[in-house]
Amino acid sequence: MDDKDVQAAETDVYAIHGAEPEVLAYAMAKYSRSALTLKESLAEISTQRAEQFLNTFYFQYGHRSIADLAHIPFAIERLSLLAAISLVDEQRWDGQERSTRYQDFRRSGWYTPDFGTSEDTRETYTSAIKAMFESYNSVGALMLTALKGAIERPETMKHEAYERTLKARAFDVARYLLPLATNTSLGQIVNARTLETQVSRLLTSEFAEIRTIGEKLRIAAAEPAWNVQHAAGAQMADEVADMDEELGGRVGEFMLKPVRTAPTLVKYATPSNYLHQSCFELEQAARELMDGQTIYPAPTVDLLEDNEPLEVELVTSLLYSHCHFSYRQLRGTVAALTEAQRLEIVGLGMKHRGRHDELLRAFSSGRGLRFDFLMDIGGFRDMHRHRRCTQLLQGFTDLHGYEDPVCPGQPTLAAAGLAEEYSVAMDSAFTAFRAVRDSGVPEAAQSAQYCLPLGTRCRSMFKMDFAEALYISELRSGVAGHFSYRRVAWEMYQAVARRHPTLASYFRVEDVYQPVDLLRR
Repeated sequence: MDDKDVQAAETDVYAIHGAEPEVLAYAMAKYSRSALTLKESLAEISTQRAEQFLNTFYFQYGHRSIADLAHIPFAIERLSLLAAISLVDEQRWDGQERSTRYQDFRRSGWYTPDFGTSEDTRETYTSAIKAMFESYNSVGALMLTALKGAIERPETMKHEAYERTLKARAFDVARYLLPLATNTSLGQIVNARTLETQVSRLLTSEFAEIRTIGEKLRIAAAEPAWNVQHAAGAQMADEVADMDEELGGRVGEFMLKPVRTAPTLVKYATPSNYLHQSCFELEQAARELMDGQTIYPAPTVDLLEDNEPLEVELVTSLLYSHCHFSYRQLRGTVAALTEAQRLEIVGLGMKHRGRHDELLRAFSSGRGLRFDFLMDIGGFRDMHRHRRCTQLLQGFTDLHGYEDPVCPGQPTLAAAGLAEEYSVAMDSAFTAFRAVRDSGVPEAAQSAQYCLPLGTRCRSMFKMDFAEALYISELRSGVAGHFSYRRVAWEMYQAVARRHPTLASYFRVEDVYQPVDLLRR
């Protein structure tokens, strides 16, 4: 090709379909080492060559970004809400989960941990879960009746839309009673690097269910994937074989070829020694540091000061996920330590790190806006989707109590005649939590958390920039949203407005304390 031809060449843009994820990743990686087009690379690459390349450059040389090019869809079905929260806790994750607003979870079933030979503990657990589902059903039905009594259907609104909208509002209340044991399903599309770190993290979990899911994910990436076109391909191969047996066999071989999505990139995913050892030692450090302190009351949203020394933030963040104290209270104790003591704790988060281990998430420090949230688990699950910020999560506990579902303009629990039933159900769930926790069975502290309903308060730290704070405040304060996270989004806006009043006018938020049209979606 002469200079004139080169200058005349136009940009070529095309979509790609049908390439196996690892083959496509190898082909794209070749851009850095070959002048071939992607079409030419894909035409010459075999699955075996891709595996050889990835074994060399991904594992031996640590070129981890190659795995970002292989995207793989998975379905994970019949896992608990507790496990789902852990599974989606990745900063590079895309997926969807069953909605507690639009689906009735009465038929979902629930997860039961292995209680060994302790039939009494199993009975306590099962009775508690059944009672919560009964209350979920009762509260949902009676709240729907109360909503219909309070809100007339507009003549312009179809009955089906009216019923569907109010049912969603009723589920918004009833979901507070769903236990973390409740089964759900989700789909995810992640790149192979995220999948590898996800599998490793899940395999390191203290929950048996989550470890099992991690192993099943690893196996699913290595085994032949489910082929949505299998039935149609088999029929086509049979039809061709009726005319030409040899050609039919070739068609069947091509159409029904088993595809393993990431057998090379995920085959070495194992429990993370770095994560396991660091978490163990940081939990011990947090326990020793805060020994004897009671948990101070805290607001729903606490915007921390932005003039904090980085070393103090690092240490506080490292310990935050391993206790139940607010960030502010924990920071006060950390700030009183000597520099040497703080550096010793930083060292706990570093000393077990392997050659290719990513730093613990707590090291993502230095963001300008840091919010400490204390909110119900159900609302947290919605906020959890905002992955542009750094999130530090604490374990689930009964120590922070539970929320009452309150929405301006919507019948209260008392008005619907549900206040006593709701409080009895929540208190009973907490009693069961403590009974299982203290039962002495293996992993008792973990198994007990499945008893906690979504109305239980949990604590989490979100670190972000201004753009993300504005985005979350605007999106989550909208009238169509759940009143739990609407309140949190409003408090975020209020906190930023107090800190930076000249920027407040740029937030397009809606006052969550104003009554809303509950038929507006």
